[in-house]
Amino acid sequence: MATINELKERIHAGSSEEIVAEYLERIGSSKLNAFITVAKENALVRAKEIDSEGFEGSLAGIPVAIKDNISTKGILTTCASKILTGYVPPYDAHVIERLKEAGAVIIGKTNMDEFAMGTSTETSFYGPTRNPWDTDRVPGGSSGGSAAAVAGGEVPIALGSDTGGSVRCPASFCGVVGLKPTYGVISRYGLISYANSLEQIGPFATTVRDVAALFDVIAGYDPRDSTSVDKEVNYSSALKNDVSGLKIGVPEEYFGEGTDENVEKAVWNAIHTLEDLGATRIKVKMPHTKYALSAYYIIAMSEASSNLARFDGMRYGLRTEDSDWHTTFSQVRAAGFGDEVKRRILLGTYALSAGYHDKYYLKALKVRTLIKQDFELAFKDADVLIAPTMPYPAFKLGEKIDDPLSLYLADVDTVPINLAGVPSISVPCGFSHGLPIGMQVIGKHFDETTILRTAYTFEENTDFHTREPEGL
Repeated sequence: MATINELKERIHAGSSEEIVAEYLERIGSSKLNAFITVAKENALVRAKEIDSEGFEGSLAGIPVAIKDNISTKGILTTCASKILTGYVPPYDAHVIERLKEAGAVIIGKTNMDEFAMGTSTETSFYGPTRNPWDTDRVPGGSSGGSAAAVAGGEVPIALGSDTGGSVRCPASFCGVVGLKPTYGVISRYGLISYANSLEQIGPFATTVRDVAALFDVIAGYDPRDSTSVDKEVNYSSALKNDVSGLKIGVPEEYFGEGTDENVEKAVWNAIHTLEDLGATRIKVKMPHTKYALSAYYIIAMSEASSNLARFDGMRYGLRTEDSDWHTTFSQVRAAGFGDEVKRRILLGTYALSAGYHDKYYLKALKVRTLIKQDFELAFKDADVLIAPTMPYPAFKLGEKIDDPLSLYLADVDTVPINLAGVPSISVPCGFSHGLPIGMQVIGKHFDETTILRTAYTFEENTDFHTREPEGL
């Protein structure tokens, strides 16, 4: 699979249109169902413009896929939900504006769990995406389409969103690199909200260098997002093959019951590799980790209950012709939302209702503060934390979809990062029976440079990122 620099060389020697056409052909013959919408005409027109104008942006002519919950002007955006059938945004998200300024070519919108609610991309109205390493298995979620498209060679780079692990989970399951940045580093303007206080847009690629290059483009201040932070850094400049003196904290709570022994072994081997390269290892305690899942799902579902109230069949998307507002509202939501979305709205509404707000939602917010304090204490002694991204490799399609609790438990190692708002990157670190295993490197607030350097050093001294799925 080609990197950004390799594609730039080809574009310089040939044309962007040729590159884009190749990727479109791969998408057209794919069995992964990674895309909901393929913007074929738009992409080819854009590629021709770049070729004719001699555009010199950092991503000039490079195809990029966008998760279908990020607004793209003139391109269908559905959140993988029936309720947004036919919705075409009249504006671009901030990250899309930045991509266009850099010369990137939007090639299509990727499949996802409906409204980003899921861990397997099986709740999509458009059917599940399949894992390129084993098409009988899930790619992870909710950004499974973006990760599968990158891993399957259908696009070199992609964007996803991460609310409780939705970039890192599919990155781990599909054997690619995925970054969840510090909350506020990337503008959420144009990201269709699921849980505002938790979610962040994040990049996918096959290498840490390409993730950093994409991150350089989309990060930065945006006055339209009240949570946006004015802190721009050239992240690619942090990519040095050097971890001398780095202090790695290993939280034992992330290697708990339910962690596959092959996953645990692969992550420990990765830690030892970094130690051999000059890093040192210390134990850290994260005592409130055991409460993270409960707190996360109460907060996320409560915010989802509020955010999804706007989808009422009146302003956009699905519509029925009824005589009164109440009937229309009820029927549109009953027919338009899938079971998982309905479940989360109901649970969130319950947690926010009179008599239960203090018992559930307020208590979850207090636990969130304790989890954040765990990270602050750990980072007094450690520069980064290292843990498994997911407790096990990709599971089979249909294996867990009828057991929501089992799916929620899969997020045990990723949700604490979102609750604390710290950055984390997942990189391939091994295989179990032919399926990729991901290691996450977790950093201090706004210290993406250190986790990128750590991940890059590991990548430069191993070959896991060079392996590709067979038969695609």
